[in-house]
Amino acid sequence: MGMTIIHSSPLPDVEIPRGTITDLVFARADELGDRIAMIEGVSGEEWSFARLFEAVKCLAGGLSARGFGTGSTLAIMAPNMPEYAVAFHGAVRAGGTVTTVNPTYTPDEIRHQLIDSGASMIVTLPAAMELAAAAIVDTPVNEIVVFGEAEGATSLESLYGDPIDQVALDPAEHIAVLPYSSGTTGLPKGVMLTHRNLVANIAQMDHVLTYGEHELALAALPFFHIYGMQVLMNGLLANDVTVVSVPRFDLVQALTLIETHHITQFFVVPPMVLALAKHPVIDEHDLSSLNLVFSGAAPLGAELAREASERVGCDVVQGYGMTELSPVSHATPRGGFRPGSSGLTVSNTECRIVDEEGVDQPVDGVGELWIRGPQVMKGYLNNAEETSHTIDSDGWLHTGDVAKIDADGHCYIVDRLKELIKYKGFQVPPAELEALLLTHPAIADVAVIGIADEEAGELPKAFVVTKPDASVSAEEVQSFVKGKVASYKQIRIVEFTDEIPKSASGKILRRLLRDQT
Repeated sequence: MGMTIIHSSPLPDVEIPRGTITDLVFARADELGDRIAMIEGVSGEEWSFARLFEAVKCLAGGLSARGFGTGSTLAIMAPNMPEYAVAFHGAVRAGGTVTTVNPTYTPDEIRHQLIDSGASMIVTLPAAMELAAAAIVDTPVNEIVVFGEAEGATSLESLYGDPIDQVALDPAEHIAVLPYSSGTTGLPKGVMLTHRNLVANIAQMDHVLTYGEHELALAALPFFHIYGMQVLMNGLLANDVTVVSVPRFDLVQALTLIETHHITQFFVVPPMVLALAKHPVIDEHDLSSLNLVFSGAAPLGAELAREASERVGCDVVQGYGMTELSPVSHATPRGGFRPGSSGLTVSNTECRIVDEEGVDQPVDGVGELWIRGPQVMKGYLNNAEETSHTIDSDGWLHTGDVAKIDADGHCYIVDRLKELIKYKGFQVPPAELEALLLTHPAIADVAVIGIADEEAGELPKAFVVTKPDASVSAEEVQSFVKGKVASYKQIRIVEFTDEIPKSASGKILRRLLRDQT
């Protein structure tokens, strides 16, 4: 096998605080008091650190009094808003686990997550009551809670009780959050992230994401996704940054908020960088307050980063991570931009680059990126087999991405081993779409791959083999998928073919399909 070559972080180690994620996020809440923690971007409503923390403590008390605690799971299905942090941390302070649900999911997609995570309550918006009611059928959920008021639902505020301290738990073992990820293959799985995972990853960013005295950040990326949850909601609040939240990304609204609130930090995904680089409306706004644009969730091209940086007048840098890494393993320090690099390995983290023969690669060698550190997940919920495929017996997480690390410790993602398609930063698992398409009466076989696209990153494309005496149009294939999965998982291109290339073991040879497009 040869020698193990470990690439350590070039950054100094950090000390990882011992408590829960809520302890970390609100460690200075009393001291900060009236300082603004969150602003709801649309209404302008402001929440001070004191108000936010008080709401968290009261919700925790109320939940605890009703028997919600260790072993209980609360699902949150909502867009970004200050109350999201209240529901999240209230449940965690009560000793519970939170599972975050994408509000654009269909009832079937939501139901899978509610059953798998064992959620007993779901928190949502009044506008999503119908969706929630349809989704909870035949699940363990016995109560719908809403931000505000809605017929047939409990209001979140009515759950507030006497404030309580953090319910005692072991931060290294207790699952704080269960986001769902497809990993490198297959259907979405619950990613078990402990308090220690979350706390460690925020501490590990100390040398790459640095904040000045009075910083404001725009949170347009969803809190239900690990990047929004950890880097924006938890990471920013833990660093005393004021978070301006918006329910969804709208370019003009975002630019207007940057201008009116003098936003200093903007966290984005590559399609948003594309808009910053190319869209004519950028010139109509004063973006001079920005001192950092940080991109993640999908690879950002070097040229595009440079073009956006020149246009908005500040660093546009990127990081790399995955849900299973809580989520960051690599990030570019301010002023340390290198074209095409995903940044440096963050503190307290080790990497290996391993080729297909299992041989460790030295500096500049190409192979699969393996990662070990305190941010590596505990495993996949109810799925020991997938866990053992992803994390080996020595604790190395196999990312499924092909990378190289240069002499200065910069990491470059060069290719994907994994099958996952990234559409605008969202995960589209081919296996899920393939399984769905195979239920169509006219389809004999199918394969789904991602096709490179400048705006979206990748577009899901289906190769379809029809049954001998059946016929189906491309439009019919697309509309068949449409009502059954979230909009970002839609099939964008259909190609009919005579057969799907497969290996001897029956695995789809996606690389061959990619090469022929």
